[in-house]
Amino acid sequence: MSTNRLTRFIPFTNPTRRQALVLGLGALLAAPGPMAAAGSGEVNVYSYRQPELVRPLFDAFTKETGIRVNVAFLKKGLLERLKAEGDRSPADLVLTTDIARLQALVNAGVTRPVRSDVLEAAVPANFRDPEGRWYGLTARARAIYASKERVKPGEVTTYEDLASPRWKGRICTRSGTHPYNLALFAAMIAHHGPEYTENWLRGLKANLARRPQGNDRAQVKAIWAGECDISLGNTYYMGKMLANPKQRAWAEAVRIVFPTFEQGGTHVNLSGMAMTRAAPNRENALRLMEFLVSPEAQRIYAEVNYEYPVRPGVPLSPVVAAWGGFTPDDIPLSEIARLRPLALRLVEKVDFDG
Repeated sequence: MSTNRLTRFIPFTNPTRRQALVLGLGALLAAPGPMAAAGSGEVNVYSYRQPELVRPLFDAFTKETGIRVNVAFLKKGLLERLKAEGDRSPADLVLTTDIARLQALVNAGVTRPVRSDVLEAAVPANFRDPEGRWYGLTARARAIYASKERVKPGEVTTYEDLASPRWKGRICTRSGTHPYNLALFAAMIAHHGPEYTENWLRGLKANLARRPQGNDRAQVKAIWAGECDISLGNTYYMGKMLANPKQRAWAEAVRIVFPTFEQGGTHVNLSGMAMTRAAPNRENALRLMEFLVSPEAQRIYAEVNYEYPVRPGVPLSPVVAAWGGFTPDDIPLSEIARLRPLALRLVEKVDFDG
């Protein structure tokens, strides 16, 4: 197993720092302007991550280095934009979520490899591309949300167990074709092979209480409403629900369970970064990449979004630490990205969403 154990992180316990961080976000959320021309004192970023998550980091970077960060915040079309711009793209760096999106950028040839002793020392090998074409920033576990009333502690412990007949009519999940689920299914292939995974998917489908629908939070709402007893979901949604007065009751109706693969650990996915092929400000882009894996930047980035820092030793927020620790699975995310197309074919073969 990997030695990158999240159980070794020491929770950060000063509540005033988180309060100050959150209260200060509003002042930092200036509307993004057009991308500036390339220059020695700036770096240009295309980001799928929300403004409130990254602006505090970029402001801190500018304060430390004097380098201005110009950001274009996108909801979709990042890859298509980079392909259309080609070598004329002003973007130096991309920030995105999910290993599939990172690998899609690599496969499209719009990124360039980066070698840095700082990056390689800060980011464990299973959270970065072997050739340096992308690096993870924060991690989230694909966990199980279990009803506090109807599921006993210890009743579900592995992903494999989700196909057991005893869960028939008791599981909710979002679409099997969603990137978060496809990454989990690809990890199952990595552990057991495609034939086992196909049968496992059939068993999981047979146990669904309803047709796959909605997002991860919608599944927790369904548990709260009594429609199912357990669901798959990313861990950070617990923090988001607890912070939302309208959704807090959903969160309080469940506990987070960190299942493992048999002979493995808990499946994790990540947000990450990559330098673009065009990158007119490569030196500044590298400085920003190295800054984003620094201990302080890792703490802020992970805390605001209730995620786990990829850099070992960075303390968790009290909210995240309260969920307990787990050992991440040691299957490299690059292998999961490679197996994703096969996972999608299996999902379609068993008509998982049908």
